[in-house]
Amino acid sequence: MAEKTPPIEPVSGTVIPRFAGPSTFCRLPELRDVPYCDVAILGIPFDSGTSYRPGARFGPQAIRQASRHLRTDFHPAYDTEPFKTLQVADAGDVGCNPFNIEEAIAQIESAADELFNHAGAIVSLGGDHTIALPLLRAVNKQAGQVALVHFDAHLDTWDTYFGAPYTHGTPFRRAAEENLFNDEASIHVGIRGPLYSPDDLARDEELGFKVVHCDELQTHGVEHVVKRIRDRVGEHPLYLSIDIDVLDPAHAPGTGTPEIAGLSSRELLNIIRGLQGLNLVAADIVEVAPAYDHAEITSLAAATIVFEMINLIAFNSKS
Repeated sequence: MAEKTPPIEPVSGTVIPRFAGPSTFCRLPELRDVPYCDVAILGIPFDSGTSYRPGARFGPQAIRQASRHLRTDFHPAYDTEPFKTLQVADAGDVGCNPFNIEEAIAQIESAADELFNHAGAIVSLGGDHTIALPLLRAVNKQAGQVALVHFDAHLDTWDTYFGAPYTHGTPFRRAAEENLFNDEASIHVGIRGPLYSPDDLARDEELGFKVVHCDELQTHGVEHVVKRIRDRVGEHPLYLSIDIDVLDPAHAPGTGTPEIAGLSSRELLNIIRGLQGLNLVAADIVEVAPAYDHAEITSLAAATIVFEMINLIAFNSKS
């Protein structure tokens, strides 16, 4: 096999100011302009599965815009230069039907299937959490059952909303029914607040999830949570799904279903950094609704999380 050419890197902030230049994530090259791709950034501007405040359809572009803030050359927490060691490219957005949820789900799955023909891993920018189901379907075809680590204020394992089986509150029940994740290696992190029924947690556990409540983080700290995740995931391929509302509204006001008493951005980043060495194969960040944001707080948090995910993959590529 011919040796890979060096990656085409993002536009440098030391050459063109970060407020100028391409509108791609971190000013990366577009997928069509690279000879190969290790990690593709995929926008999924879909929010028709939202149950409260709409607007996450505008999340992908808001995250891309906020990513201009980031210094991306070197990450000391991972000792990585991610865009020098990985070819990362922006794959644009999936064209989703905003009026037909099932058709949109099929379009997302098809787009991810096709993208896996060109990229080793996909990091998706939502969009509401409905998009996790078709993404898990596509990942399952590539990696089999994954360990699903789900950061969220909410379980997202309810059966239906108003009789609708496909919404942002149901993706992981549908995924469990389709055996898309390993029910002995999956976990929710950041759950808090009231529930619809006293049985919600018991029904969730029947699907194979363990739960780290926010109260547990508060009591035992970040290292305890990291250990619980790592012990649960083990050597299994990992899918990381992060709803931005896992953060407290003080750290992420721009989302559709905010829930107080959540994680701080510092806590979330330190938990993610504790996952170094796990076999991350794909990830998503969802529920950024910029209409409710202030000073790009939520979008910047999401963009930084995506950069952390890329560095997790870069860290693994060193070994």
